Amino acid sequence: MGRWQANGLMLLAAVIWGSAFIGQVKGMDGVGPLAFTGLRFLLGAVVVAPLAWLEWQRLRLQRQAPGRRDAGQVLLLGALLTLGVVMQQIGLTGTSVTNAGFLTALYVPLVPLLAWLFNRERPGWSVWPAAIGCLLGTWLLAGGNGLSLQVGDAWVIGSALPWALHVLWVGRVANRMGGAYVLACGQFLVCGVLASAAGLATEPLSWSGIQVAGSAILYTGVLSVGVAYTLQVVGQRHAPPADAAILLSSETLFAALFGAWLMGDRLDPAGLAGCAVILASILLVQVQPFFAARR
Repeated sequence: MGRWQANGLMLLAAVIWGSAFIGQVKGMDGVGPLAFTGLRFLLGAVVVAPLAWLEWQRLRLQRQAPGRRDAGQVLLLGALLTLGVVMQQIGLTGTSVTNAGFLTALYVPLVPLLAWLFNRERPGWSVWPAAIGCLLGTWLLAGGNGLSLQVGDAWVIGSALPWALHVLWVGRVANRMGGAYVLACGQFLVCGVLASAAGLATEPLSWSGIQVAGSAILYTGVLSVGVAYTLQVVGQRHAPPADAAILLSSETLFAALFGAWLMGDRLDPAGLAGCAVILASILLVQVQPFFAARR
């Protein structure tokens, strides 16, 4: 798979995630954030399970089936995914979708810094202005007037670190395992079990509440988890972590667009400018390596 195809997959994942922000808010009308996270990730694991099973059989026949070390990496990625998703989901109960989108994007500049720290991968020059551009664009989407931090904001800020670590490592682990679907299904299962167990222990859960949240769980479980997170794993096998962070962060742009379409939100001039800055940042990180290679 070429770089452009891989980046296209991750951009599609960002589109789906942007639309799922609405479902993440609506789903908590019936269940708590932990239960909602657990149920949708268990559903996502079911969606990917047939592809993971076929891939496992192929790897086993090639004598490349994942071993104990790979299982440990899947557990680690599943734990990071759980932390990032649950902290973001809890944050959505105490802050606005716009603030959550902006603060989640803080993982963008963290990825190249962590890649430089852990992997000694010095990023190309375009990553830095693109990362700053994504933060500036999401700030403009938030209104350009600063943020009044609340408890929910603090939860979302905390989620930036596990998100960044997950983006940094998921592509490497998928390449070493040779099985993107096995990894995706495994980390979904870990996240679903951990979040569900925590939800059963700390949150009230009823069948009527699940029915209220059913459509949101179905949408976010099948598309946001089963499809989009799998696209992320497949795409990151063929793209640098810093590029992936820029592309995946465009979910904030699509969240604003879907909010305008489905919930009647309207973008003011600052919000439209934010969309333009984010798109320009994505184009910069895409095009600069192409021209550098030609030169």
